[in-house]
Amino acid sequence: MSSITLPARCDRAAAEALLPELIAALGSGPLRIDARECQQIGQAMLQLLVSARQTGEGAIIEPSTALREVAALSALTDELFAGAGA
Repeated sequence: MSSITLPARCDRAAAEALLPELIAALGSGPLRIDARECQQIGQAMLQLLVSARQTGEGAIIEPSTALREVAALSALTDELFAGAGA
């Protein structure tokens, strides 16, 4: 299983920088995204994470408290974490 670790600040620039790595990783089986250090999460990163969950074999996201809070505020909890054991 491939793994990607997200930075503490997950803004648009971080999402753009992460996109090529994410595309490559999603093509090689299940993906684990370590987001436990995320403190700031922007809309672009949320969109990227939802896309990662819905693409190929999907992704399992290990969220930080901040990511869980933003997901709840954005009504994306199920899209990001349902069935992932996170």
